[in-house]
Amino acid sequence: MHVLENPMSQGYARLAGALYLIIAFAGGFAILYVPSALNLPGDPAATFTNIARQRGLFHAGLVGDLVMICAEVLLSVMLYFMFRPVNATLSLAASYARLMMVAVMAAMLFFHAGSLALADGAVPLGSFTEAQRIELAGLMRYIHDSGVWIWQIFFCLHLLLLGTLVMSSGLYPRLLGAGLILGGTGYLFDSVQMFALPDSMLLTAIKVALLLIVTLAEIGFALWLLLRGPRLRNQA
Repeated sequence: MHVLENPMSQGYARLAGALYLIIAFAGGFAILYVPSALNLPGDPAATFTNIARQRGLFHAGLVGDLVMICAEVLLSVMLYFMFRPVNATLSLAASYARLMMVAVMAAMLFFHAGSLALADGAVPLGSFTEAQRIELAGLMRYIHDSGVWIWQIFFCLHLLLLGTLVMSSGLYPRLLGAGLILGGTGYLFDSVQMFALPDSMLLTAIKVALLLIVTLAEIGFALWLLLRGPRLRNQA
């Protein structure tokens, strides 16, 4: 494809910006909306009954996950080539960190599929009662959800590196880079809180503020790529 030949072109940047928006919409649907509509915290049996009643929505969430994962792979590679002239080592590290996040997301889907198979009875477990199958399915779903704590750490690392590259490049507003660096730590705070200190109100307040900053920075960066592209070297 001609648009992929020059990482410094506006067409290349627009494609990267479009991928960002695809990730935002697909991820928001699959990670936020679908679980909120189907999950009933603390009640695995009711959750899987809810999934059985809304199987179409559940499958749509899986499609959203797959669309997001594929777009993430493409965007990771594109960002590497965009920022390789700035610092090849940091750009490669940022790309690897984002791809590690994608790998964790993909692995989470195995537990998703396993929990559904157990709840549906598709896996023959004659020595298990129905209640035990549901409890095991609930455990697999918990492991799936816990994967978020892991991929957020890799995503935090990616954002710290990407923000540094943005600030150093002179191609994009430094404010966006600063927002990615500062706000990106919100993902780390969220993982620490959810894993170790779920009742900490202070960590909750800090992570909400930081995640708001990084959300605005990521949207701003995506829109800048989509609408403006990289600055010319002789631009202010």
